[in-house]
Amino acid sequence: MKRVFLIVLDSFGVGEMPDAADFGDKGANTLRSCFNTGNLNIPNMQKLGLLNIDGVTVGERCEAPIGAYLKIAERSKGKDTTTGHWEIAGCVSEKPFPTFPNGFPPEVLEKFEKATGRKGLCNKPYSGTKVISDFGEEHLKTGALIVYTSADSVFQIAAHESIVPPETLYEYCRMAREILTGDYAVGRVIARPFEGEFPFSRTSRRHDFSLTPPKNTALDILKDNGKDVIGVGKIWDIFAGKGLTDCDRQIGNSTNMNITSKYQKQDWNGLCFTNLVDFDMQYGHRRDPMGYAAALNEFDKWLGEFMREMLPNDALIITADHGCDPCHSGTDHTREYIPVLIYGENIKSANLGTRSCFGDIGATVLGLLGVEGKIDGESFADIVVR
Repeated sequence: MKRVFLIVLDSFGVGEMPDAADFGDKGANTLRSCFNTGNLNIPNMQKLGLLNIDGVTVGERCEAPIGAYLKIAERSKGKDTTTGHWEIAGCVSEKPFPTFPNGFPPEVLEKFEKATGRKGLCNKPYSGTKVISDFGEEHLKTGALIVYTSADSVFQIAAHESIVPPETLYEYCRMAREILTGDYAVGRVIARPFEGEFPFSRTSRRHDFSLTPPKNTALDILKDNGKDVIGVGKIWDIFAGKGLTDCDRQIGNSTNMNITSKYQKQDWNGLCFTNLVDFDMQYGHRRDPMGYAAALNEFDKWLGEFMREMLPNDALIITADHGCDPCHSGTDHTREYIPVLIYGENIKSANLGTRSCFGDIGATVLGLLGVEGKIDGESFADIVVR
């Protein structure tokens, strides 16, 4: 293979993992919730074998899938974006990132306020849309930054763009990233700019500032072997740029599908790694199954054209990083298996069953591109290549 396109449908889980109850996620199933809207129309993913995956009980199975398909359990002790993507790339997180269900301790907030010269508001787990509704007016009056977290390992900073320009907000995030070390080393610091008058709206200029992966991933191995490693969407942020040779950091499903299509028309050799964040950010967390189903329909329509334009030495892998069941209680991620669909002229049609580490995807990418390297995960490239 010359090129691999790895596309993450952020949060598109296909059913609870055996330990889901330990995470408060018993019964979670993102795919089922979208199917139950009655509006799911994804013929291309069905042809690739999505509804044939072991344990999927909704919809009609395809009699002759045109791709290889399976589901994979997460080995890491978490269900967040950073943990999921790192494991996909071959870095299992044995220890979960710290979370702060009661807000951040005073010593953290005091250091942050001293570094930025601004007071902090909120400092609690909060919905991202509700927090700007509840604290936005006070932020406008005082200039204090809205600091909040969630069930995930995140330190989030919201600010109105008229009070704190995005580039300044990003600098505040970098300050927080330096403060949040040791026991406070959250997976991500997230800039959450918003705009307008009440009710405020969040802008597309969100940025994530992740920890650097603690060891080399499939991305580093590919780069070190002279391959192109292209990140689309949140990929640069999630890996702190480590292992990438090129990137386009824009946010939004439609935007990043178009960017991926742009890279498809260019000549390069290696991996294009795309994250489609809207499934999670716009529909999963906001518990909007109708919106989630519509977004899947939009992706599937784009997918049909993308598949038609693939070259003989291309491989396509579609997967997810965790679940975010839009019909589950709460507003947080859900501990689910992820689907894996693989397609290309040189890819066999096969049911690959169930595997136990997201890192098998990264190892398979290395195998497909003919690059040797040791990461957490076992390749199944030899099984799927004709």
